[in-house]
Amino acid sequence: MGASFATHVLFLLWFFAATFSLSLFKAESNISCIEKEKQALLIFKKGLSDPRNVLSSWSDQVDCCRWDRVHCNNKTGRVTALDLNGFQDHNKSLFSGVYGYEKRLGGEISPSLLELEFLNYLDLSYNNFNCTPIPSFLGSIGSLRYLDLSGANFSGLIPHQLGNLSSLRVLDLANNPNLYVDNLRWMSHFSSIQYLDLNSIDLHREVDWLQIMSKFSSLLELHLSFCQLDSLKPFLGFVNHTSLQVLDLSYNLFNHEIPNCFFNLSTSLVVLNLEYSLLKGKIPPSILNLHNLEYLLLLSNHLVGKIPESIGQLKYLKSLELWYNSLSGPIPSSIGNFSYLEELFLSNNQLSGTIPESLGLLSNLERLFIDKNLLTGTVGEGHFTELSKLKTLYLSNPLFFNVSSNWIPPFQLDFAYMSYCKVGPNFPTWLQTQKSLRVLQMSKSEISDKAPGWFWNWTSNIQVIDLSRNHIEGDISDAVLNSTVLNLNSNHFKGRMPQLSANVKELNIADNSFAGPISTFLCLKRNRMNKLIILDASFNLLSGELPDCWKDWQSLARLDLGSNSISGRIPYSMGSLVALQTLHLENNNISGGIPSSLQSCSQLELLDIGENHLQVTIPLWIGEMTSLMVLRLRSNGFHGHIPLQICQLSSLIVLDLANNSLSGTIPKCLNNLSALAKPDNGGSIHFGYLPYAYSMYVENLFLVPKKKQLEYFDNIKFVRLIDLSSNNLSESIPVEISVLFGLHFLNLSENHLTGAIPEKIGSMKELESIDLSRNHLSGEIPPSMSNLTFLSQLDLSYNSLSGRIPLSTQLQSFDALSYTGNPQLCGDPLPKTCTVEEEPSNRTPIGRTEDHSEKYSFYIGLGVGFAVGFWAICGVLFFKRTWRHAYFRFLDGIKDWVYVTTMVKVNWFLEKLRSCHLISERHR
Repeated sequence: MGASFATHVLFLLWFFAATFSLSLFKAESNISCIEKEKQALLIFKKGLSDPRNVLSSWSDQVDCCRWDRVHCNNKTGRVTALDLNGFQDHNKSLFSGVYGYEKRLGGEISPSLLELEFLNYLDLSYNNFNCTPIPSFLGSIGSLRYLDLSGANFSGLIPHQLGNLSSLRVLDLANNPNLYVDNLRWMSHFSSIQYLDLNSIDLHREVDWLQIMSKFSSLLELHLSFCQLDSLKPFLGFVNHTSLQVLDLSYNLFNHEIPNCFFNLSTSLVVLNLEYSLLKGKIPPSILNLHNLEYLLLLSNHLVGKIPESIGQLKYLKSLELWYNSLSGPIPSSIGNFSYLEELFLSNNQLSGTIPESLGLLSNLERLFIDKNLLTGTVGEGHFTELSKLKTLYLSNPLFFNVSSNWIPPFQLDFAYMSYCKVGPNFPTWLQTQKSLRVLQMSKSEISDKAPGWFWNWTSNIQVIDLSRNHIEGDISDAVLNSTVLNLNSNHFKGRMPQLSANVKELNIADNSFAGPISTFLCLKRNRMNKLIILDASFNLLSGELPDCWKDWQSLARLDLGSNSISGRIPYSMGSLVALQTLHLENNNISGGIPSSLQSCSQLELLDIGENHLQVTIPLWIGEMTSLMVLRLRSNGFHGHIPLQICQLSSLIVLDLANNSLSGTIPKCLNNLSALAKPDNGGSIHFGYLPYAYSMYVENLFLVPKKKQLEYFDNIKFVRLIDLSSNNLSESIPVEISVLFGLHFLNLSENHLTGAIPEKIGSMKELESIDLSRNHLSGEIPPSMSNLTFLSQLDLSYNSLSGRIPLSTQLQSFDALSYTGNPQLCGDPLPKTCTVEEEPSNRTPIGRTEDHSEKYSFYIGLGVGFAVGFWAICGVLFFKRTWRHAYFRFLDGIKDWVYVTTMVKVNWFLEKLRSCHLISERHR
């Protein structure tokens, strides 16, 4: 957006020049301001609220030309400018600080400003006028050339009276999202406008906005971002802009292709921003008309097709942003013609083929983003020949990175993202030439080598290192790690856990072969000064007991020591981890109980102590962990009742107590688990915020939603699960469970539950899996279960259910194994058919069955006979034309015969009546 910035600079230079000359006037001139204008300004001040005393110098005893933020003409003393921008402190220069709205100017803008007859500059931007309308009288200050009301919290209809400001050069109303227009025709008098910014204003009511804007022949910059515009289609006879340099139409709702003639808008365009505007179709070839273009931003749309090979003709381009579209085909080789190009963004498309070697000719290129495409082939030294200015490289694709072992790159990178590139099998030695590198990502890069001795010293100045999912070997017991974020997950590192400097905040060494007592790492003197926030050492060979050194690790927010060989008890001192959000200790040899000190971990959202040997009762205080969203205690030796206090966990979305020795009943109060009582798309469920940049850590959790263990990562937030299977729970399933409308997975199998399945279970319409097998449930399957349209897993086997399986597309889609072991159950998909006696809704008194059967047979036969007779005649007439014609000729003949016969009879009868009437007249 360089041109936009340049234009702003020109306006500001003009203003600073005026300010500088006026400040000299304030210091040296004896010219005083006009008394009428001074009183007008004092009235204006009186109507304003001024919590920072910005206008403290505005005093009746001081000449108004010496007031802060007031500028006068150095010859006439007339007030020409009011600079009340809310971003500047009254003792400092422009844009020195940002304050909250509550500390900015507000109140009422007085019409006394109309007394300032020579006011040409008015800036009230970034103040707080508390959603009041823009005063219409501002349109009567005819001398105004600069009006900035941006970000000042105005609302309502923009007054048409502003159109009277025919001398305006700059109008900025941006960032007042509560403003709207009913039309833009009032702008027709803006014959001198050069800078127009209506960002965030609702313009959707004006369908001819493009036609109106085209009449501003002097316009240099037009900003209409976030304006709810829905059409780019130009009108017939569209007139080219000859001066427009910056056009920003980003974040709108166009939802159609870019019209081919749109790029005839202005051949002088330097910046074109159409990002995030729902644009479709291909990039039109007419884009080449914009031969002066320097910044082309089409990112985050729905563009398809190839990048035109001829795009290289836009030889002045400095930034080309096409990422986050659906563009396909190769990267055009003409891209090497962009001799001024500084930024190339092609990420997140469907580009294929090889990377053209002409890319290496872009001598001014600083940022290259071509990751997350379908690019293949080899990237060699020739692709980087002239890239001496390259600072950021996003290359993540299935590419073969083929450079010699003694290659010295021409660049010094700050950021290198090369995950999924085949960099290996040897460790890349060229990395040690990079002295300014801050981020290195080479995850899944097929490196199968030992990390060289120089590597750990070299990393000491790098903030982020990700070498996960490779096959890197080495013993780093004596290494001192210094990077802020270090991810060595899924490699072959061994030895003791490494030492840490105080700079390290995230350490992920999961799925390696680190061994030895965990206490050696946690209680090491050097590590006690740590500021670690995330530690994941799961899936290693760590042993020994958890020590009492936790007071030295109070920054920890995520701790995962799962799947090791850690033994002993959970120490009471773990309660000192007051910042802890997630705790994984699953799949170890931990015994004893859960210490009550964990109550102090009030931010704890995930607690996983599954697959251990905790043979105690579930503590009652667990209900006080009100932030808890995931509680996984499966496969331990927990006994006793499920405490009612669990029902207090209103944020809980996963409750996994399976495979323990719990007894008693399922708490009826489970309906108090409010996070499970409403459907949720996951948007409101997230694990805690981490207060540092570059974190790449993803929480994980093993669950058994459908009889198969699955590992969840980011999608944990979408899971809603209750698993109480394989315990000794008894009595009935509480009907209250039916109000958990957001539940996805319910497993109560292998218990001693009795009674009926809750009648309203079908109201839990989000259910994907139900397992009630191997209990003692009786009665019928509730008909409401046929409403469970998302159900993909069902097991009701080995109970005492009876009656017909309700008919539905869903329930009949499961195989017979889902219902086996219920001898009194019948109907599809079981081989046992239902007799009448087995259908309670159709039972009739003994002795009446045969009568009903005969009556039904009679009606069925009658219906079938009618249908057969009807279609036997109509079907033949429909398909046989000759029969149809003969039939209708027959009907016509019958009609004529009936007509003639009827008329003859009627005439005969009327003649008889007439004769009788004459005879009677004679007798009289």
